[in-house]
Amino acid sequence: MEITQVNIKRLERKDNLKGIANIVLDNEFAVNEIKIIEINNKISITMPDVLLENGKYKSIVHPINNNAREKIQKAIIKEYKK
Repeated sequence: MEITQVNIKRLERKDNLKGIANIVLDNEFAVNEIKIIEINNKISITMPDVLLENGKYKSIVHPINNNAREKIQKAIIKEYKK
């Protein structure tokens, strides 16, 4: 899997949500609305999810393994810090 595009929208908010990322994988598959968050002075990401009727959130797209998650997170954080 190659991350071929990363687009960041920075948000000026007082909560822990710092931005939104959209990525393209292998020039063929887009994942939008990845949240960039800051908790305890550490930048991280959360994958897209939806709020269910019961008040719980459900992931709608996510990496299957830690290697893929780390690759996505590193690419997004690198672009965010530019």
